Amino acid sequence: MTNLTQLRIAAREIFDETLRALDPLAALREVASMKGTTLRIGEISIDVRERKIYSIALGKAARRMAAEIDQLLGDRFSGGVIASNDSGFTATRLSSRWVAFLGGHPEPDESSLAAARASFQLLQRANEERALVIFLISGGGSAMIEWPVNETISLDDLKAANHLLVSCGASISEINSVRRAFSAVKGGKLAARAPDCDQITLIVSDVPDGEERNVASGPTLAPPSDAPDPREVIDRYNLRTRLPAAIVQVIENAQPLNSSSDAIREHLVLLSNSDARQAAANVARQRGFIIETAADVSDLPIEEGCELLIKRLEALCAKHRNAPRNRLAAGLVPPVGTSADSKHSDSIVCLISGGEFACPVQGSGTGGRNLETALRLSRSISFGTVALCAGTDGIDGNSPAAGAIVDSTTVDRATAIGLDVEDFLRRSDSYSFFVALGDVIATGPTGTNVRDLRILIAGSVLI
Repeated sequence: MTNLTQLRIAAREIFDETLRALDPLAALREVASMKGTTLRIGEISIDVRERKIYSIALGKAARRMAAEIDQLLGDRFSGGVIASNDSGFTATRLSSRWVAFLGGHPEPDESSLAAARASFQLLQRANEERALVIFLISGGGSAMIEWPVNETISLDDLKAANHLLVSCGASISEINSVRRAFSAVKGGKLAARAPDCDQITLIVSDVPDGEERNVASGPTLAPPSDAPDPREVIDRYNLRTRLPAAIVQVIENAQPLNSSSDAIREHLVLLSNSDARQAAANVARQRGFIIETAADVSDLPIEEGCELLIKRLEALCAKHRNAPRNRLAAGLVPPVGTSADSKHSDSIVCLISGGEFACPVQGSGTGGRNLETALRLSRSISFGTVALCAGTDGIDGNSPAAGAIVDSTTVDRATAIGLDVEDFLRRSDSYSFFVALGDVIATGPTGTNVRDLRILIAGSVLI
């Protein structure tokens, strides 16, 4: 008989331990050091004896990275601008050299514009001094710092455009191709304001591996050569008549950024979704679980992604069925009166995937792609199975949750109290569904952001 409680506890502990392994401060500390007057970051070494050093930190992981810059540089640090969310401003203390903004998210606000103005001023000063600028970029930065490409675009236009883009079902590369067209920050335009400065960009990535130019819409990096055409994107998702007219106008007339410099231009990814998947696999493996990481089940339409996860889990179970394992090796606490070395009839298998499923918003409810993924999986998972779906940033869609956990009893428990899974899916109201069941995963903002994590565990134990 399956002990779902133990599997649910295991899934949550795997997720929590994975979050602890994704600390941006620790990741930066691993690649950066000061020896005398030489600053080393990755493979780059710079003599900063006569140099001023500035920094601009953006996104959900900005505060932790900024704290390490304080620690690393000390009095050599000349000043910085940081725009982050609430978690950043409560988790870590920064020096008075930083000018801090509580940037808007998921849509830009007046603080996002103020952060842009302050960044422009800092970069102008840095450029005059031919300083070194260290950019600390993480997901969420697209909204937390923003400035329109011309004065015809209002803040309301920026908000409306961002809301439509993130809810239309487009991929992150498609969304960012449109954002870059109407922004004076994105697509390398922020860094272009300091052409005479050496620049190093350190990234905590919330985009597919290898697509770091899309993090925060790439304020310091030119778009990839194969970036989608923004005009084609707004036509593909029927946005042309729904976007503000001023936004459509600049998209029609968008021109590529032409900037070149002889100064240093380097970037380095500190953390990504592959690190999250690997960390989760390590934690699960330590518990004795049989692990499979489905790196390819990533950026898919949500229905297709959920179907593929179920198929992969079933195949994994079939492959390892009837392989007895020691209870303690499997990370399970033996029930009272049961020997610690007793065997359970099936192995505990754990399927791990990450990335971000495309999840178009259908209704006016509260939820996000992780909550909806969990809800969809609840309809298909087999007896003795648990699935946890959550965002590593702790925020899913327009909800205050990171995600949710489901098991093979979820649908029956919901039906018993009058909840209809299909109704909640139609209304995009997955958060309300899981609040009613008490199955929400709530971490609060985590101070990191490396996309989503899905942990599916299946197995049975003797009781």
